[in-house]
Amino acid sequence: MGLVVQKYGGSSVADAEGIKRVAKRIVEAKQNGNQVVAVVSAMGDTTDELIDLAEQVSPMPAGRELDMLLTAGERISMALLAMAIKKLGHEAQSFTGSQAGVITDSVHNKARIIDVTPGRIKTSVDEGNIAIVAGFQGVSQDTKDITTLGRGGSDTTAVALAAALDADVCEIYTDVDGVFTADPRVVKKARKIDWISFEDMLELAASGSKVLLHRCVEYARRYNIPIHVRSSFSGLQGTWVSSEPLVQKSQQQGDKQVEQALISGVAHDTSEAKVTVVGVPDKPGEAASIFRTIADAEINIDMVVQNVSAASTGLTDISFTLPKTEGRKAIDALEKNKAGIGFDSLRYDDQIGKISLVGAGMKTNPGVTADFFTALSDAGVNIELISTSEIRISVVTRADDVPEAVRAVHSAFGLDSDSDEAVVYGGTGR
Repeated sequence: MGLVVQKYGGSSVADAEGIKRVAKRIVEAKQNGNQVVAVVSAMGDTTDELIDLAEQVSPMPAGRELDMLLTAGERISMALLAMAIKKLGHEAQSFTGSQAGVITDSVHNKARIIDVTPGRIKTSVDEGNIAIVAGFQGVSQDTKDITTLGRGGSDTTAVALAAALDADVCEIYTDVDGVFTADPRVVKKARKIDWISFEDMLELAASGSKVLLHRCVEYARRYNIPIHVRSSFSGLQGTWVSSEPLVQKSQQQGDKQVEQALISGVAHDTSEAKVTVVGVPDKPGEAASIFRTIADAEINIDMVVQNVSAASTGLTDISFTLPKTEGRKAIDALEKNKAGIGFDSLRYDDQIGKISLVGAGMKTNPGVTADFFTALSDAGVNIELISTSEIRISVVTRADDVPEAVRAVHSAFGLDSDSDEAVVYGGTGR
């Protein structure tokens, strides 16, 4: 008997029919001889609706109370799913994040998991129950307050539970059939990937691919938990994310290893903004002062570019990207420390988009970079920032140019599928 952790996103449990469909799939896994732990998100757009309601009551709701409100969405899903499973003749018990032993730090709205102590979950499944856990939430180790893990936190809940329970696999069910070479909502001919390494998936997730959360993949890599991304709307094989390539059965060749492609995919992100610090003295310690200010405000940044200083003034400009939701906080923090840093002014631009090409094979293929920029040039896309790693090239451009840029790069690297268009069953991909 194996232990399987399954995670179902909001689009999978968006309504009563969806919940019944998910219940049947969970029961099938149980009937196949597995112990099953299911992690659920809030139904459909429940979280967004609760945030809107909170903002109508208070423009800046307290983090503690907002977390208390938002966790209600997952509690609704878990209870309804447990009811649906019991109606199918199987025992199920629902648990909140705190009851499941998800221990976090005390940062509200974007807490990080410190530990998982799943004693109650283990007892429940050992007694023959199906355990249903509310995703996206936990309890602070210090304050004992309820916390939430931020957008997509249910993915992280599922992988963390899989690691703590020593599960055989963590199945992430979404509204597409797996991980694709690009967002199928933008690139209709995007191709499903059979297997992808943790490293490439981390880069895709960090670059804007919505099917898996970056923190979830990071957790899975650390504890070597295989992830199977698949659709809750179909029975098709999905995408395996793991440290080693999976082996598939081939009628002609017997066991056949699925090899990694040169390029894994193209990701894009339009949720970031760009801050430019203008007129920074070009001397040691200035950049450190800027980014210490940002770090003290608990803001994560992505790309950083410093211009060559002007010989006549000895001043330079430093640009960096960050989530749009953190833009106002970053500007306020820098303005407060303007005298200490010594810059002239700040520029803020939230109409940008990031396009990233990801693939482990690019580090041994010198033509990849040239082909990438040629594709963007042919599509008439102007580049504002560039960032690279061994397996990724990212550029920032105008937000309006992103869809065309993604399609151009995808085609230039031969990633377009020859078969039917990718199916998007509904929702936003998580």
